[in-house]
Amino acid sequence: MISRRQFLTESLVGIGALAISPELLLAEKNKDAVKITILHTNDMHSRIEPFPNDGRKFGGLGGMARRAELIKQIRKQEPNVLLLDAGDIVQGTPYFNLYGGEVELKLMSQMGYDASTIGNHEFDNGIAGFNTFLQHANFPYLIANYDFSGEESLKNVFQPYKIFEKQGIKIGVFGLGIELKGLVLDKLHGNTKYLDPVGIAKEMVQTLKSKKCDLIICLSHLGYKYEENPNKISDCNLAQAVEGIDLIIGGHTHTFLDTPEEVLHSSGHLTLINQVGWAGIRLGRVDFVLEKGKKKSIKNTSYTLK
Repeated sequence: MISRRQFLTESLVGIGALAISPELLLAEKNKDAVKITILHTNDMHSRIEPFPNDGRKFGGLGGMARRAELIKQIRKQEPNVLLLDAGDIVQGTPYFNLYGGEVELKLMSQMGYDASTIGNHEFDNGIAGFNTFLQHANFPYLIANYDFSGEESLKNVFQPYKIFEKQGIKIGVFGLGIELKGLVLDKLHGNTKYLDPVGIAKEMVQTLKSKKCDLIICLSHLGYKYEENPNKISDCNLAQAVEGIDLIIGGHTHTFLDTPEEVLHSSGHLTLINQVGWAGIRLGRVDFVLEKGKKKSIKNTSYTLK
């Protein structure tokens, strides 16, 4: 478990700058300003315990017990917290081989995750295996660009988006998954159909705006960017192509971003992209302050669990 001293130290590293930021001062002084705290993970890959502290890379880091304690402490400090995940929760340790995702989802449910999206490894035990371990999650998987109408057991399971409300602020969250063909064996993803994420994202933004959402968040398992193939759909390309997303929480490429990347759409809309590597080594955090319909973001350093 993370110690109190360690938590306070890492909290000061992560949010110390917020204490003097104009946005945070505004939130404290203006009763009409509201701060929304987004905590997030991606690509946990069944890493329940910390990496063995034996000299290897990432030795001693991570662990779901530490994450749970940190989340608990942050919730004590902040009243408006959303806890989100960007997919590939499973596959990578014997926990998945033995229990098929049950342990991971039960622990995440205990932590109070609000939503996740689907990663390609969620299909590693096939449609039947996916359907089985979903029963252990008390949070929704959000996916807008996978069509499960050809899979009887999954066709009514998923939502494309969900709207959360915190202190009068409406936060719309939707999910996007990566192209499965060539990445996942056909027999494992079955009749799941992949839909164009850019077109779907535009539809989601319009839908969520029509429902008066103040913040729009995309849970993406598309990957951060692809240097070898810059035209391949990625979070960076998505932010440039789709106006209106405030935050993309990414996964798949296991990218460690120390601070969220800012992408300015041609319309002038600013999208933040954040991703926190893999294996539960870090917990990401982005805070938004909203005042009378105006969005102000506070970019926050990720917490390393050690």
